[in-house]
Amino acid sequence: MASSSAADIVEAIGGPANIANLTHCATRLRFQLNDNSIVDKDRVEAIPGVLGAVSQAGDRYQVVIGGGVQTLYNDIMALPVMAGGGAPESAEEIKARERAKGPRGRSAWLDTLFEYLSDSFRPILGALLGASLFITFMALMATLGVIPAWNAPGVTLDPSWQFVNLMWQCVFVFLPLMVAYNASQKVGADPWVGFAIMAVLMLPGFTALGTNDAASQGTFLGSNITTIPIFGVPLTLFDYSSQVFPPLLMAAVLGLVYKGLRKIIPENVQLIFVPFLAMLIMIPLTAFLIGPIGVYVGAALAGALSAINTFSPFIFAIVIPLAYPFMVPLGLHWPINAIMLLNIQTLGYDFIQGPMGAWNFACFGATAGVLLLAWREKDKDMRQTATGALAAGLLGGISEPSLYGIHLRFKRIYPRMLVGCLTGGLIIGIGSLILGLPHGITTQAFVFTSLLTMPAFDPIGLYAIAVLAAFFVAMFLVVVSGYKNPADAAGVAAVGVTAEAVDSRPAHESARVLPGVGGAAATASGAGTAATTAVALAEAGVGELVQVASPLDGTAVALSEVADPVFGGGIMGPGVAIEPTGDTVYSPGAGVVVAAQPTGHAFGLQLDNGAEVLIHVGIDTVNLKGEGFDVKVGNGDRVEVGTPLVTFDRGVIEQAGYALITPVIVLNADQFDTVDPVALGPTSHGAPLLDIQKKA
Repeated sequence: MASSSAADIVEAIGGPANIANLTHCATRLRFQLNDNSIVDKDRVEAIPGVLGAVSQAGDRYQVVIGGGVQTLYNDIMALPVMAGGGAPESAEEIKARERAKGPRGRSAWLDTLFEYLSDSFRPILGALLGASLFITFMALMATLGVIPAWNAPGVTLDPSWQFVNLMWQCVFVFLPLMVAYNASQKVGADPWVGFAIMAVLMLPGFTALGTNDAASQGTFLGSNITTIPIFGVPLTLFDYSSQVFPPLLMAAVLGLVYKGLRKIIPENVQLIFVPFLAMLIMIPLTAFLIGPIGVYVGAALAGALSAINTFSPFIFAIVIPLAYPFMVPLGLHWPINAIMLLNIQTLGYDFIQGPMGAWNFACFGATAGVLLLAWREKDKDMRQTATGALAAGLLGGISEPSLYGIHLRFKRIYPRMLVGCLTGGLIIGIGSLILGLPHGITTQAFVFTSLLTMPAFDPIGLYAIAVLAAFFVAMFLVVVSGYKNPADAAGVAAVGVTAEAVDSRPAHESARVLPGVGGAAATASGAGTAATTAVALAEAGVGELVQVASPLDGTAVALSEVADPVFGGGIMGPGVAIEPTGDTVYSPGAGVVVAAQPTGHAFGLQLDNGAEVLIHVGIDTVNLKGEGFDVKVGNGDRVEVGTPLVTFDRGVIEQAGYALITPVIVLNADQFDTVDPVALGPTSHGAPLLDIQKKA
């Protein structure tokens, strides 16, 4: 990397005076700036060798370089203007900074908050989605007259339908316990201790205290409450079913209590006394203080949104779908989901999900437009990405695959999607005025806004018109204007023709040649078969199909599941990510280690089959400076499939607050026709992970 690029980067981010600190990981420069707002992002991304730039909270800034990051870092540090500035932190300084305020550091409190909310809900999305479909089924049966209004006061269902009703109630009644478990795990406390603390407030005996003769009724902040003296201290009793703010607050405090207890209790007795003392402190604290505060905080937020909706359902119906495209990438939608649940519990209905549906369907419509263009352009990679994202959206109501897998990667999509959001919002707002709906479109259950959950909304006709209009407007605009820059579109079209040729080749020409995975020499007959196949493929206009093996035991997921925008957005290249279940990373093929980071968090491999593979263990784990990693190989080492590269301590990484999800990236994908996952789901090291189609 020329020193001119180094100087250009320094100048584009505001000059040396704007650089408080500079470090690097395996692929990117990590700047701690004095002022993020003065960075010229377009200028940074236009510099030769720069793959992308990402602004982060707390005036942090990342410049994505790839394999040449070490050289560029050295060039920047050697610039005369950098003398005395941007010095890398020592391990002691980094640890002090990381420990100064939580697991992600003083400058990342907002990122940490959003991750805390996200990780508290994300593991239970499947259960919430399943429950929402049961609710939709019940609503549909009521609409068709098969059963009476199943959730109306005083209605008693037949025992058979009561049983069906229990299938979704189990999720929402015990939602506080699920959130308490996930949130406690996120902050480094024993998740079962967090579960147990919240479970006390949900015991039948806890709510039964309100029937005791000593209980009294009163009013607090305009709400009727029941209190009972416990050792002379008034205990406020609530029904905590479906509440999410109390367990979130409880777990945050529990994390602090756990850290404090671990510091003062000898390590050899922590297993006994840390959980006991944590429960002794947290159960009364949660019952008397944190639980009621959580209830009131949720009620206040819900009341504020309700006041806005009551003042003008028209404005509310427009603001919500236009705000959500920006709230979801930041994680701000998680508290809103909690308010939806609270609305249903306290009001009997929710008024947010209807307008939110306009955003979701505009998002899905934009994805449908991308899918149509991918079919037209014969872009196999985008076709697969868009198909999966559209299915997750229309059937599951989940927008993240579309958002992270496609929309945030291509800047042309967002403005067109926003027009779809506005269209849907206007229809809901105008329709509510015409029909005289005081709260707009409502639903009596928490559901994911998809095609399958339409019957849960009232009035269903207005809702269907609004969301379908949002869908087709966004799709039409994307199809008409395209989603790529002209230069990108031309390049993909050329690749797509080759990929289409691969798809259409006869079955007997599809035999796989897998050099670099097995690591052993082929037998004579095997070599003959490979040679014959290579000739056949060459005659057909396509190259060999090789594979990269899995470097980990765990679960393979789409790259879009990685929260980091550089990996999740595909800036580094295509690949997959693995949620590890083991603690060792192995070589995914035969080749040479070209970059073994001493911190153990990342490895670059040049495989014999031509693939340049990056394995990045966790996200932001470079900040640990090697703590918790035991590196097994060095630069230049020869490896085979299954050669251990590094072992890591899950406890150290998770306790520091870093995600373990591990991207596996093909850095030189432009040298191949296609790079595709073999399959998503459970995997083990050495199993086929990526199919790579060589160029003819």
